[in-house]
Amino acid sequence: MLDIKDAKVAIPVVLIAGLFWSFGPYVVRHIDEAQQVPWQYLFTRGIVIFLILNLFLYLEEGKDFFYNYKKVGISGLIGGVGLGIAMISFIYSITNTSAAVTLLCLAAMPFITALLGFMFLKEEISINVWVAISIAAVGILIMAIDNTGQNTVVGLIFGLLSSIGFAVFSTTLRWKKETPKFTTVAIAGLFCCFFSGAMIIFNDLNFLSTGKNHALFATHGTLVCLGLILYSIGSKHIPAAELTLLSLTEVIGGIFWVWVPLLGINEIPSQSTIIGGFFIFLSIIYYSLIIRTNRRFIGLN
Repeated sequence: MLDIKDAKVAIPVVLIAGLFWSFGPYVVRHIDEAQQVPWQYLFTRGIVIFLILNLFLYLEEGKDFFYNYKKVGISGLIGGVGLGIAMISFIYSITNTSAAVTLLCLAAMPFITALLGFMFLKEEISINVWVAISIAAVGILIMAIDNTGQNTVVGLIFGLLSSIGFAVFSTTLRWKKETPKFTTVAIAGLFCCFFSGAMIIFNDLNFLSTGKNHALFATHGTLVCLGLILYSIGSKHIPAAELTLLSLTEVIGGIFWVWVPLLGINEIPSQSTIIGGFFIFLSIIYYSLIIRTNRRFIGLN
């Protein structure tokens, strides 16, 4: 893997990773009748993620990449299932509410991770982090109060469930730091593939959608993988505080692409979403400032 030593180079690499991820909601918005084909979407996207990440690992490690699956252990299996649930919840969230609500729920993931670490790993949470969590919770409540439409509430719930799934994945990596992380993500793709395939068979659905839809399903899976690979290159040389702020690229970009009229979606966030989002952004900035002196480096490899 390309090894970047200079943080000045690593920062734009991580920003580009977030940029790749930010196009996910825009791609989903172009799927024809997305609410009718969630399982076909997850089946194809899961296969693409599994194949691309294994190809990347093969190019990096040769035939020995297969031994990563022997090192996954219980933490990797739990993390893979958690990430798979996050992927499933994401599509149900974004097809039932605005991209802004879904992405802002995902932005709360660092705080949910902190809570899970506190509950299961006995990690202490400082008063300042509790303040940041409380501010984020206020933002989510503001979004929930005004977004009272039935579908919107469903979308909000699935957005939070997706955030919890991502947090479970992050917590398992902190539980067993030696767990092969890319392999865990590949397991998540495989979980999505098998689970959605079972749902397609159980509900007597067709595995195939339109050619356009399958191209979009595969595109989203490719964007996820490209973002992960770039993130892995840059993240090992950037402290945790900076990474927390850089993660906002995905949220801000995702909201922007579906809003800007020139790109054809023109999805304008509601006033409560904007206000709630402001509180979530404020909590993340505050969180980053209070851990500024923590020079931990988080590598995804």
